[in-house]
Amino acid sequence: MMPVSYAQAVQRLLWLGHEGRSLKWDLENVRRVLERLGHPEQAFRSVHIAGTNGKGSVAAMLEAILRAAGYRTGLYTSPHLARMNERIAVGGAPASDADFAAAFEAAAGAIESLLAENALPGHPSYFETLTAMAFRRFAEAGVEAAVVEVGLGGRLDATNVLTPEVTVITAIDFDHERYLGHSIEKIAAEKAGILKPGVPVINAAVHRVACRVVAERAQGVGAPVVDVAATFHAEEIKTHDFGRYEFAVRGPKGFTLRLAPSLRGAFQIENAVAAAAAARELARRGWKIPAEAITQGIAAAEWPGRMELVRRNPLIFLDGAHNPAGARQVARFWAEHLAGRRIQLVYGTVRDKAVEEVAELLFPPAATIVVTRPGTPRAASPETLARLARAANSNVVVEPEPAQALARALDAAAPGDVVFVTGSLFLVGDCRQALARPAAPRPREVPAVR
Repeated sequence: MMPVSYAQAVQRLLWLGHEGRSLKWDLENVRRVLERLGHPEQAFRSVHIAGTNGKGSVAAMLEAILRAAGYRTGLYTSPHLARMNERIAVGGAPASDADFAAAFEAAAGAIESLLAENALPGHPSYFETLTAMAFRRFAEAGVEAAVVEVGLGGRLDATNVLTPEVTVITAIDFDHERYLGHSIEKIAAEKAGILKPGVPVINAAVHRVACRVVAERAQGVGAPVVDVAATFHAEEIKTHDFGRYEFAVRGPKGFTLRLAPSLRGAFQIENAVAAAAAARELARRGWKIPAEAITQGIAAAEWPGRMELVRRNPLIFLDGAHNPAGARQVARFWAEHLAGRRIQLVYGTVRDKAVEEVAELLFPPAATIVVTRPGTPRAASPETLARLARAANSNVVVEPEPAQALARALDAAAPGDVVFVTGSLFLVGDCRQALARPAAPRPREVPAVR
């Protein structure tokens, strides 16, 4: 039989549909698949990260810290911007097409044999399959330390089969309420479901209620708590170059570092401190992570599509602010770093987001709003977004195609204006590809039903 190609692997994964389906299942599917694969999740040490906002940035920073310390690293994140193999990285590089296809072939083989034996309650989902692929790839590649981002929630997320060295809970806010609940308490409880007995948790949940829920869960399972807000402090904060920050962070027992995250936005101060706190805790547990690896990793970490400055003439920013908490950070960024500049806003989102609350924050200050449709079947109608936008701003343009929407915003931009693309990471991926032309863009790889 011919080996599966990358394109075939992607297509077969997309047939599985919405990656969130596994949330209300238990973890039996992924556990059985991993068992059949020889338990690759036990072949490497790991850090497990959950949260509403910031978990991807913290994961990227912590992986860069570990790589700077000399570890062979794995990084598993979601979603991707353009190509699915972005989600599974080894040593800072996405899986090659061949390695991704091989990981899929191994996972698919395990799944097919289990199904033939009636040993699974159902076919594993898109995200369950990808998770098994990631862990198999990390084991095969000899990864020593993997940083694993929760896909959705935590308690029932497919990644929660890990027994990590440290867990991290980042900022918690409202998002995915359909799956996680309609209160901060319920959402935080789902996120805190990744805590394990005896495994330290870096509690950077920020929201007072969420911090309390995480601390109570930690006490209940016997997980030592590092309360980031209470024990680490950012001082001497300076900013430059449109939202890049430099600051000192001070922590317990004389812990002091000077950090300069490469990622933009004041919220990255909190994320960098959480990453530094996690690295310090790993060092306390015997990992060889010198202070210079922390500073180097945080300075070098890349996390595309998050307050990303991709062009300077005119200024073009891309940010996947897909929920109200993210929109608040965008509004703050505009006020602190783009004050006095007209904003040409390109906006598109998916149907299950709190669009009205986001609209209240981002639509009134914009000079022009170009509403568009991200490249996913779950995309909200541009016409529906336009009706919302016109209630807050009279300068609204409908352009369904993301590349054309970006072009319309660029055409409208006067010298000194800023083109800002936000609302969905799918839209960010579409516009990043458009900016990369004249090379022909590769097809977006999103589930058929999202």
